[in-house]
Amino acid sequence: MSALAAYLAVQPEVIRVRIVRVRGSSPRDEGAEMFVSQSAVHGTIGGGQLEYMAIDEARALLIRGAPCGEMDVPLGPEIGQCCGGRVEIALVRMDDVMRAEAIKAEDAAQDARPHLYILGAGHVGRALADLAQHLPLRTVLVDGRAAELGLCDAEVETALTPLPEALVRDAPAGSAFVILTHDHALDFLLAAEALGCGDGAYVGMIGSATKRASFTSWTRARGGSAAGLICPIGAGQSGDKRPEMIAALVLGEVVAALGAKVAVPAR
Repeated sequence: MSALAAYLAVQPEVIRVRIVRVRGSSPRDEGAEMFVSQSAVHGTIGGGQLEYMAIDEARALLIRGAPCGEMDVPLGPEIGQCCGGRVEIALVRMDDVMRAEAIKAEDAAQDARPHLYILGAGHVGRALADLAQHLPLRTVLVDGRAAELGLCDAEVETALTPLPEALVRDAPAGSAFVILTHDHALDFLLAAEALGCGDGAYVGMIGSATKRASFTSWTRARGGSAAGLICPIGAGQSGDKRPEMIAALVLGEVVAALGAKVAVPAR
């Protein structure tokens, strides 16, 4: 069950708040929406005073029993914001059909999220999973060691397998691969597999310039190429090798490589 489905299941009366028109600058784009009941809110239209006003208006509609409403809000000093634009907002009381449509759209947005495969559940892999769980990615932490996977408490998918290369081979086009296993030979195998697919958005392998040179020689001897491989990963480390710091820098590289594919869905 998605987060929205769980929210709607326990909220008998909900107003959908959607930005329907934007002029100039605004915190969110057209189509951004949130769901407001008398006791809880799911989603965001950008925060700040605009969001507070929309929540208040939505709850006023619930109290009045009104089916819908609209707002036209200038994002200027009069409401304590400085975006300088203007937004129009539609507020609609949700019926069963709207609820079903919203859940279906949420599920579709989840399915469309790009895949991030973290190949290796050691310290850096778990740190990366911990950060990635907060982004609109379908993150899969992969390892052949159940004990290491068991140490991960991030809300991501896990895959216990002795053949991680099969997951790489079957990954959807546009996936990102971060390779940081406990075994250099396995790292090389997985990197070669990911590069050989030719459709990955990001292929990165933990290690040094020396490791990259070794991989380049290894893959050339097998008729392959290291072109497209990021190694070392997290180029801005500045000597800080703490797992959390490496993970933050690597995730920045991944998001940049994925580009618009990780844009937060409107809902």
